[in-house]
Amino acid sequence: MKLGLHIADFTYPNGPRALADDLTRIAVAAEEAGFARVSVMDHVWQIRPVGPIENDMLEAYTTLGYLAARTSKVELLTWVTGVTYREPGLLAKIVTTLDVLSKGRAWLGIGAAWNQEEAEGLGLFFPPTAERFARLEETLQICLQMWSDDEGPYEGKYYRLGRTMNHPQALTKPHPPILIGGGGEKKTLRLVAQYAQACNLFAGPELEHKLDVLRRHCDDVGRNYDDIEKTIMGPLDPSDPPALVEQLRGYAALGVQHIQGMVPNVADIEPLRVLGREVVPAAAEF
Repeated sequence: MKLGLHIADFTYPNGPRALADDLTRIAVAAEEAGFARVSVMDHVWQIRPVGPIENDMLEAYTTLGYLAARTSKVELLTWVTGVTYREPGLLAKIVTTLDVLSKGRAWLGIGAAWNQEEAEGLGLFFPPTAERFARLEETLQICLQMWSDDEGPYEGKYYRLGRTMNHPQALTKPHPPILIGGGGEKKTLRLVAQYAQACNLFAGPELEHKLDVLRRHCDDVGRNYDDIEKTIMGPLDPSDPPALVEQLRGYAALGVQHIQGMVPNVADIEPLRVLGREVVPAAAEF
């Protein structure tokens, strides 16, 4: 099992003037501690479960581009991109650029978007749920076409591209891995089975059931269930490392291969070091 650091809170004691340096320290420490991935949210306002919406929030892909220059090993992605916040052709180009400039460390994390409040606040496109899911599937198709040898047009219900040219191509072959976030049983997990290299679910009593649903969707579309990496989002609290290791062992028994999580007081750096010493190597044995 691998661990990843999710950076969702950018309100640090030193304020915005020191934010670039704080982010550098955090990402470098995570890499040195053996974390496999570093992710940020694709939000333009802070989300209420993390803090007041007025708290500091950075644009996701600008932040990942910055972190690409400050790290050398960790994989980089949004957890997860709101599909309607960027046109699909531009999104594929953005992720390709991140992959090239990070020397092959980019993922496409993507979902149907949910935060209507911030979208309306900044005038971002936010259609009804059913349309967002339809646009998500077309976006996945467009990204995969742009990461292939097919430079032809794309004609969908919502998106029409005249030529899907993409130079330079991504360094990661056959393409940057795709992670689809969400546990919706009818649409989201079907899209995972059909298009993604990884799912993302939440830790909780429904986890085993959600994995069973994903397995059934894989059977329906002829996909090998084992080819999809099972990830969950959950807290990584270093206050009791042995207890955390046992919790992770339980997830591994269900087939979970990667945990992406926020670390309390991450700007202090020492929590990352504790996890690196006492949890990352233990989890690697599962």
